[in-house]
Amino acid sequence: MTDDLAVNPADAEPYADDPPRRPIHRAWIVAGITLAGLVAAAAFRSSTGVLLEPVEQEFGWSRATTSGAVSLNLIVYGLTAPFAAALMERFGVRRIVTISLIAVALASGATTLMTSAWQLWVLWGFVIGIGTGSMALVFGAIVANRWFVSHRGLVMGIFSAANATGQLIFLPAIAWAATQHGWRAAALVVAGLALVVSVLVGTLMADRPAAKGLLPFGATEESEREAAEAARVAAAGPVVSPARTAIAVLVRVSRTWTFWALMLTFWVCGWSTNGLIQTHFIPAAHDHGMGTQTAAGLLALVGIFDIAGTVASGWLTDKVDSRILLAIYYGGRGLSLLAIDAVLGPNVQPSLWVFIVFYGLDWVATVPPTVALCRQHFGLADSGIVFGWVFASHMVGAGVGASIAGWVRESSGSYSSAWLFASGLCFASVLVALSIPRRRDLISTGGGT
Repeated sequence: MTDDLAVNPADAEPYADDPPRRPIHRAWIVAGITLAGLVAAAAFRSSTGVLLEPVEQEFGWSRATTSGAVSLNLIVYGLTAPFAAALMERFGVRRIVTISLIAVALASGATTLMTSAWQLWVLWGFVIGIGTGSMALVFGAIVANRWFVSHRGLVMGIFSAANATGQLIFLPAIAWAATQHGWRAAALVVAGLALVVSVLVGTLMADRPAAKGLLPFGATEESEREAAEAARVAAAGPVVSPARTAIAVLVRVSRTWTFWALMLTFWVCGWSTNGLIQTHFIPAAHDHGMGTQTAAGLLALVGIFDIAGTVASGWLTDKVDSRILLAIYYGGRGLSLLAIDAVLGPNVQPSLWVFIVFYGLDWVATVPPTVALCRQHFGLADSGIVFGWVFASHMVGAGVGASIAGWVRESSGSYSSAWLFASGLCFASVLVALSIPRRRDLISTGGGT
């Protein structure tokens, strides 16, 4: 063969049977924007443990006062979630999340001007509680259910890890800012982040795949026709306000044991994570002689392992019975809480590293199987609002846990009883999770049990 017959690879046409290169599905872009919104909401929630002591020292407020404001935030955050889900169904995800981010930014910035405890409760408790509650994991569940058919559990696992990501990225920075420049600088960091993400959500978020002429990732045209027909039938009924929709779903599903079992287990999940560890780990470590920045760094490390644990939980949720996963997660968390008093000290010992790794892997691994059970038992149409109510119980549990742990510390000078009680609740949750009846996934938008 002569040289003039050679073909330059750059000029060669592709073979006819070469598979075409497909662009990235819009669902993954929407997922990335959703993750950014969840991280922004998590930034404030992860900052409260760092800000408690500086705020107390400046204003002379008690631990009960500051813990009460955090508890109010957690409760309002949780109770907002089911109504936010209904609002997103009515007015669109993009609009509700953008408004919520702006509210968080304004309220976080306004805390730098407060002078009285009631202002802390209004800003931390109500305004930021409502704003972050509108971007709770219900937001992630709605996006995952709308935009994904395949890999739905994995995507929900990634969304669940957003809280950990917020801790990982911002908690050490917030602790440094509070130590070096005062707690007001830390509050302004949160405000700036929320404003930046509000612009991203407002410009890049899309409410549904159909709005962009797309199918959900992994969907077929036949399955989407069935879903669209079910949605059309549902929309043909009378227009109902978001609040009435959320209440109607609650009344309907509250007749089932599955709903109450999910409520109870997630209530304990909130108590033992956001309420207890996220709020009180840094003050508890300080009680044992550990520096604030060191304790904040350890809590951020919990976030690192939480990312791995929650994404792995999402992957497992696509393959393993969700009830079994919940039993394993709550049992492991109960064991870890039994050990925390023994491993805390002025220095970081190997036993404390074991706790950080173990607890981190388990932190919110409960979310993907809980979302899956909501979908399996109550159908795609109601699952977002059902999970909103279940998530509300999570945050009410967190609020109660934060207040009780603060009261225990105030009255006894130690967190020991708080750790033991939370451990017992986790072991009880193992039995409740196993009592949930098994059910196949409901692919249609129909109702559940």
